[in-house]
Amino acid sequence: MIRVVVVDDEALVRSGFQLILNAAPDIEVVATATGSEAVAAVERERPDVVLLDIRMPDVDGLTVLRQIRAMPGAPVVAMLTTFDTDDYILSALRSGAAGFVLKDTEPEQLAQLTRTLVAGGVVLSPKVSAALLRNAEPAATADIDADAGRIQRLTDRERAVLVLVAAGLSNAEIGQRIHLSVGTVKDHVSAIFTKLRVTSRVQAALLAQRAGLLDGQP
Repeated sequence: MIRVVVVDDEALVRSGFQLILNAAPDIEVVATATGSEAVAAVERERPDVVLLDIRMPDVDGLTVLRQIRAMPGAPVVAMLTTFDTDDYILSALRSGAAGFVLKDTEPEQLAQLTRTLVAGGVVLSPKVSAALLRNAEPAATADIDADAGRIQRLTDRERAVLVLVAAGLSNAEIGQRIHLSVGTVKDHVSAIFTKLRVTSRVQAALLAQRAGLLDGQP
C-alpha cells in the first residue's frame, strides 16, 4: 500500500482528498493534518507521499516542506495549490518538492499522480506543461557557467537519463525507453544527483534547463 499524508488548512480539502485516494485499492491516507500538525503527523506515520498545501494561514507551506525534506528517509512531497501560476511553486521545487498538484485535479487522475510520485516521477499536474521549467527566472552568467561545468561531469548515458528525468518520467519509464533495468536507472539518477549537487529530480531538471541541455527537446 502507498501511504499518504494530506496536509491542508481546509478540512473539506483534507476529507475530499482522503475520500478520493482511499477509493484506490493500492493507496491509503494514513493521516490528514493542518500545517502546524504536519511534521508530527509525518514523523508518526512515516508515509511514502505527502500532499502539502503550499499556502496555509497557520504555517508557511515552504517551511513545512523543508522540515519534512530534512527528515531521515524523507517521504516524497508534492505541493497542493489552487493556481498553476502560484509564485511559491518554483521555490518549492527548488526546496525539494517532487512537483505540485492542482486542487481541482480530476479525481481519477489523483491516484495515478500519487503512484507517479512513489515511482520517482515528477508531477507537474495535467494542466501544466514543461513550460514551468522553461519559464524559470534567468540565472546569472556565473551560475549558468557553473551549471554547464557540472553537466560536463556526466557521462553520455547520464545525460540521456537526465533529459528523461526532466521530462517527468519515472525510473521504470526511463528504463523502458532506453532499455535499462530499474536498478541501473536508480544508480544513474544517484550519480547525477551527486555530480550536479542536487537533492531532487526537479532540481536536476532545472539545472539541466539552465545549462541548455534541454534546448530542442519537445
